[in-house]
Amino acid sequence: MHRTISSLVLFLSLLVTSVRAEVRLHALFTDNMVLQRGIPVPIWGWADDGEEVTVEYRGQRMKAVAIDGKWMVRLNKFKEGDAGTLTVSGKNSIALKNVVVGEVWIASGQSNMEWPLKAAYTPEMEIGAANHPMLRLYTVTKLRTTSPTNNCVGNWDLCTPASSSNFSAVGYYFGRELQKALGVPVGIIHTSWGGSPAEVWMSDEVLSSNPEYKRDILEPYPALSAKNKQDIAAWEKEAAEAKKEGKPFEKWKPWQTWRPTELYNGMIAPIIPYAIKGAIWYQGESNADRAEQYRRLFPDMIRNWRRDWNQGDFPFIEVQLAPFKDIQTQPAESSWAELREAQVYTTKTLPNVGVAVITDVGEEKDIHPRKKEPVGYRLALAARAIAYKQRVEFSGPQYKSMRVNGDKAIVSFDHIGSGLVARDGELKGFAIAGEDRKFVWANAHIYGDTVVVTSPAISKPVAVRYGWADFPVVNLWNKDGLPAVPFRTDNFPMLTAGKK
Repeated sequence: MHRTISSLVLFLSLLVTSVRAEVRLHALFTDNMVLQRGIPVPIWGWADDGEEVTVEYRGQRMKAVAIDGKWMVRLNKFKEGDAGTLTVSGKNSIALKNVVVGEVWIASGQSNMEWPLKAAYTPEMEIGAANHPMLRLYTVTKLRTTSPTNNCVGNWDLCTPASSSNFSAVGYYFGRELQKALGVPVGIIHTSWGGSPAEVWMSDEVLSSNPEYKRDILEPYPALSAKNKQDIAAWEKEAAEAKKEGKPFEKWKPWQTWRPTELYNGMIAPIIPYAIKGAIWYQGESNADRAEQYRRLFPDMIRNWRRDWNQGDFPFIEVQLAPFKDIQTQPAESSWAELREAQVYTTKTLPNVGVAVITDVGEEKDIHPRKKEPVGYRLALAARAIAYKQRVEFSGPQYKSMRVNGDKAIVSFDHIGSGLVARDGELKGFAIAGEDRKFVWANAHIYGDTVVVTSPAISKPVAVRYGWADFPVVNLWNKDGLPAVPFRTDNFPMLTAGKK
């Protein structure tokens, strides 16, 4: 792996320093690409200083002169339409074929976004049916670097069984559903890395703006990190001995501890300012032990991307963490529940942010649930509502308010859709507490648009929680087929408060 990364860095270095003699395009501009409709579209690359470059597409002809080896044009906004050829000419000429105009989305995060279609649920059937010529797929090659780069490695592919197999399963399902709903070409730019904390996807400038954010080595999994240090030390010893003896050493270097900004530098900065509609995001597992901080960190990451793309408050749709870890027999505190709350908090803090709830697709013993189709479908629902203003219900019931009547806590919801429903029997997952703040499992019943929560052990309820666990066992839905958002009505001290 270390040789692959080193070669990639060398390639990018050569690409930006040896751009002489002929016009070159940024790696995002290839055959089969999707250009974002409805907004100006930047096209850029490199050429000799002073060289005039002409870009032509669908009757538009724009010119630019290279300055310091770089040039950029902005094509006027397009409507969706048939595929065409985009040409770039200077001292040489480049023709990009089968270029379409439609909707472009970034798909980013950690391993559950990276998880390929071939490893998802019923992969043979899904891959065999993945023939969608109006869905285009692009994967940014992985790169960790300490300073921002200005190019990437990748290629636009038509969605076929071959190209979809290794592509992000969530990205594929999201793109497929969105393309079906909109009836226009859709392009997904996938840029993710398993195990990554949010800080590695943020710029140094933004991290530096808040002293509570970590700017040195990140260790989201301390036990794993300790072993990792031992593995790296052993690898370095072996490498040194091989070098001393003049022997070849081909063993891959073990996974290295994360450093802030390195994926922003290597996998976000180089794709800016490609014209996009929005972003989908599946991450948070690596920040769960600092969930309270995520209430500030995650919104700042979104602001970071929006500022740098300079496309206003573009839609940002996140996936709430799936259930994971052992199912608890009694109500308890949970860092994963606090992270889920931080994700919902972000939707209330920033405009045009949505969340896809997936409490029904977790796996107790696997942090990578295989059922990715519901994830992509619910992301697409949220995108349709937030980005495209379609009148669709895109969320399950979401906590609105609570009032107490005697020994009853009466909970009201937003996003009830066509009504509340308990799937598979009596309601599960509700807990209630009195003045001592000790939660016990509760009886819960649907009455119209509310849920009434009680317990024989609690005569004066002060708080209700729902789905508040690492692995919540819950079954409140709306009749539109979407699960309720886990919540708490209290503001009791958080398990992760103050953790950095």
